[in-house]
Amino acid sequence: MRRVLLVAALVAAGALLGGGPAFAQAAAAPAAAAPVAINATECLGCHDTAGTASFTHTRHATLTESCGACHPKAAEHAKAQAAGESGGPVPSLKKLKAHELNAVCLTCHEKAGQANWASSMHDRRNVACTDCHGIHEYKSIRAQLKTQLDPETCAACHKPERSKMMKTSHHPVREGKMSCASCHNPHDGARPKMLKADSVNELCYKCHAEKRGPFLFEHAPVREDCAECHDPHGSNHKRLLVQKLPNLCWNCHLTGSGHFGSGDNLSTELGARIAPAGAPSGYPTANSRFVEKSCKNCHVNLHGSNSPSGAYFVR
Repeated sequence: MRRVLLVAALVAAGALLGGGPAFAQAAAAPAAAAPVAINATECLGCHDTAGTASFTHTRHATLTESCGACHPKAAEHAKAQAAGESGGPVPSLKKLKAHELNAVCLTCHEKAGQANWASSMHDRRNVACTDCHGIHEYKSIRAQLKTQLDPETCAACHKPERSKMMKTSHHPVREGKMSCASCHNPHDGARPKMLKADSVNELCYKCHAEKRGPFLFEHAPVREDCAECHDPHGSNHKRLLVQKLPNLCWNCHLTGSGHFGSGDNLSTELGARIAPAGAPSGYPTANSRFVEKSCKNCHVNLHGSNSPSGAYFVR
């Protein structure tokens, strides 16, 4: 209906601009004939598998009421089969390439995140809609997924992320309080990593609003990217940290911290229990800062401080 109205509008505009019959003929040319409707129950006479039978209860069947909405030449195929003819058109989509099959789905699913599907990593990796969604038969409550939960669907390809979610510190995805879709939109390629926000930090602030600030004293890596210190998919360190403390802090504060220069790290790696003979005064030796202690014992507000004396995030 929308296409018909668009063509009519183009024809009317052409007439007003003096385009004449030639313009009207050119404008009307792209209009294609609508697919011949064929009720799903007509196909069940031959395609009576469990998956096809369950299709009649899906939202697709409710809205389209026609297999021909997705399967090209379904009506011609049914007519040929009824007449006992062989070699008729085969409306199966199984042999279509990923981008061809996705084009069928996008004829209806062209709004919201799907509008940016063509720029997504999934599309560039030739992921088909049917790799995740079961059109005729599905197991999820929402979105007609091939698995009961969307993390199970994502884990079919994203195995490293699934492994991380099994670690000690993790977001409550395993517990069912969150899902991959809480942070990612699998159809939207308009943002990095298919996130549901313009940046990693903006996404994290949706739940961790107390870390947003603004603060009188800001910690540079915090403002830059939460993933500098945290692994959002999982870690064996507390609070999803990418490393244990104080190692994580030493990645930036290796020298010039006022704590014996690089001694905290050097003494631990070299194992210098006592200063060697002839060592200068203040030579770094093994200390207790590495064992059962960390930078956060003193620097308690690492995400930022509003205290007038909080330049070192100690309060």
